[in-house]
Formats: sequence, C-alpha cells, structure tokens
Amino acid sequence: MTDAASTAGMQREKKAVALNSIFAAVAITLMKVVVGIGTGSLGILSEAAHSGLDLVAAAITYFSVRVSDKPADAEHQYGHGKIESFSAFLETGLLLLTCVWIVYEAGKRLFFHSVEIEPTVWAFLVMGTSMVADFWRSRRLRRIADKYHSQALQADALHFNTDIWSSGVVILGLALVLLGRHYSLSWMAKADPIAALVVACIVVYVSWRLARQTIDTLLDAAPAGIRGRIIQEVYRVKGVLEVDRVRIRRAGSLYFADVSVGMSRNVTFQKSEQVSNEVASRIRALLPDADVVVNALARASRQESLFDRIRAVATRNNLNVHDISVQDMGGQLHVEQHVELDERLSLKEAHDRVTRLEAEMKQEVSEISSILTHIESEPATIETSDGPLPAPGFEQRFQAVAASFPEVVDMHDLTFKRVGGRLYASLHITMQDDLPLARVHDIQTAVEGRCRQEVPELFRVLIHPEPQTDNRR
Repeated sequence: MTDAASTAGMQREKKAVALNSIFAAVAITLMKVVVGIGTGSLGILSEAAHSGLDLVAAAITYFSVRVSDKPADAEHQYGHGKIESFSAFLETGLLLLTCVWIVYEAGKRLFFHSVEIEPTVWAFLVMGTSMVADFWRSRRLRRIADKYHSQALQADALHFNTDIWSSGVVILGLALVLLGRHYSLSWMAKADPIAALVVACIVVYVSWRLARQTIDTLLDAAPAGIRGRIIQEVYRVKGVLEVDRVRIRRAGSLYFADVSVGMSRNVTFQKSEQVSNEVASRIRALLPDADVVVNALARASRQESLFDRIRAVATRNNLNVHDISVQDMGGQLHVEQHVELDERLSLKEAHDRVTRLEAEMKQEVSEISSILTHIESEPATIETSDGPLPAPGFEQRFQAVAASFPEVVDMHDLTFKRVGGRLYASLHITMQDDLPLARVHDIQTAVEGRCRQEVPELFRVLIHPEPQTDNRR
C-alpha cells in the first residue's frame, strides 16, 4: 500500500470512529436526561451532564481528527497534529466544569435541600444500556487510537472507559436508595448525592490524567525515558564521537526529533551523510515514522595524529593538502606540504591564502615551528585530448626502465596522448603484494623520473600500481 493510500485509510478510520462516538453520545445523553428528570436522581442527572459534555468532547474530537491529518504547509511546518492535543485540553476543561456543578448540587442536597428520589426500572435500564454502549465505543476508540497514536481519540476512549465506572456508581446509589426505602433506613436516601460525588471524584481523576498528557504535549515534553534511550542508541553508531543535543516534540501522532552528533572533523561529506542516516534509522526504531533531523558537528577525535590535525585545518579552509612531510629539526617540527588552489587565481591571491593557512596551522598545532608550502594549480577547465598516439620506440624504453627495478614485476597498458599540445603518458606497473605503500610511492617516483629522462618531451607521467595477485586474474 502506498503512503497516500495508507494515510487516506487512517483518516477514514479515525473519522468513522469519532463520528460513531458522536451518535452514541447523543442517544445516551437524551436517555439520561429524560430518566434523570423523571426520577429526580442527581446521580443520573450528573451522568447526563457528564454525557452531554462527552458529546461536546466527541464533536471536538471529530473536528480535531479531520484537521490533524492535514499535511504540513508553509504556515504549519510541523503539520496540524497539535490540534488533537488542544482538543483534549478543551475536553479537560469541560470535565472540570461538570465536576463543579455536581459537587455544588450534591452539597445542596446533602446539607440544605433534600430531594425525593424515585428509582424506576427505566433508570436501571438506561444506566445499564449506557454502560454497554460506553464499553463498546471505548474499546473501538482505544483500538484506533493505539493503531494511529491519536491523542484525541485516546482522550475520548479514556472518557468513555471511566463513564462505565461512574454509571456503575450511580446504579449502586439508586440500589441503596431502594434498600433504604424497603428497610425504612432514611439515611440511605443520601446514597444518591453521595454517588454523584463519587462520580465527580472519578471525573476529576480522569481530568487530571488527561490534563497532564495534553499539557506535556502542548509544552513539547519528551516521552519519559525516551531521550536517554535515544542517546544510548546513537552512541552505538560507528563514527559518532559525542551526542551534543537531543530534542523531541510531538504533534498529533507524529514525533519530531532534532539531534546533533559529533563526528571526526576529517570524515568526508559522504561518510558524514552515511553516519547521519544510520543515526536517523536508530531513532526511528524507537519512535516509528518519526521526522528526524541530524546535525553533524565537526569534532577532534582523541586518535588524531599530527598529520590529521594539519589536514583538518586545511579542510576547514576548503583546501586540499597532500605530500605532507614533517621533520624533527633539533626538537622543532618543520612541515612541508603541497596545497592545491584554483588555477584561475593570481599569484598574489594564492600566496595570501597560503599565508593565512600556515598561520592557522601554527596556531592550532603549537608543536609546529615552521611550514613550507608548495603551491599547485587545481584544474578548473576540461582539457581537449588528441586521443591515444603511436609512440614508436617509447614503449621499449619504458619497459627497459621497469626492468631495472627488481620490485617491478611488469609494465603494461602504456598509453601516450597529447593534451593542450603537451605529451602525456599513462601506464600500469605490477609489484609484489606485501610491498609497503611508502616504498611503492618511492618506486613510482623513481620510475617517473627515469621515464622523463628517456623521453624529455614528456609533460606528465601517471603511474597506476597493481598487486601481483590482482594482475594474475
């Protein structure tokens, strides 16, 4: 199923269950009002008021689930999910208003104005029907709320779940009134307003739980314990040096996570992206479908060598240095390096950039006493080549050069071409597998020098080294 189809299915289910809740609330409220007036029971009337506010809450819920699933736009960049939390907050206020009325009326009947209660079969039948209906819609609301992480539907489900208990308390109060009348116990006539006070206590408890959830969401409180679990998971990602910041917020059924992680300042942009993607995947494993933003911060690792620190300064200045050589001259370190600069720069511009680079390197790497930088031009244009050229006699001279180095097994794939009027040569040489890379570089340099001696008109020689086992395939 596509994302669009899945979203449409979610919207249909949420709207349907919210609309059914409205229809059920209308029927139950009307029945309670009629029976409450007919019996004079404050317990039933308090339940009718409770159900009436549940009807308002169900209408608010229906409106909120219609709006909350709208996609983000220019004005609401985190979507419209907060409307669910706001609707749940309004429901809390309505429930508390119900409690105020119930407590006021119960206190008046207990201490100032006694009201004759007339329990009837219809009263018990309506309250029993209300319990069955509340059980049915609470179960449906809870299932859809859990499926789509809807706070508004969870609030509605919580309401109707507690309505079952409050209706049971009212039935108990009516039963006690009947018993008191049967056994001539006048004090048991107070059972009905007492039952109403118990209903009020239940509503206050529900309201408090709901208020805490909605206020936490509206204030962007992170789910309990999730921040610590995210930090633990992120530290398990290879390449993460530190977790600088973790922020989580919720809007409706969606979570948004903003994480800043420290990585080695010498990693490539591509590697940084790979690590960031892995961090995001770990977070989504804890918060499914979360919108995760990972901010990569450059950090110096404890394993950095002097060469790494030099390269880090160059990278920070968007420059590429190579052929770095560090010499210890009587306890003072002297650095020699090559740096590539845009070939379109003037000598003055290039020299000024290198001077600033050297000063920054000395400041950050205090062990360095002096730096000598060889400036190279970095190509900025695509050159036109005449293609491979016949070079009679050149290949035999190059093969003779290769034969003079015992480490060189063979030379192959020789190519000569002219680029911009200058002669270029490229070739492959095979060497022993276990030869150290430093020695390989020395041999390449020596072979290049000898080839230039054999063919003085060469402008550039590019040598590609290969291991002996690779050349056998």
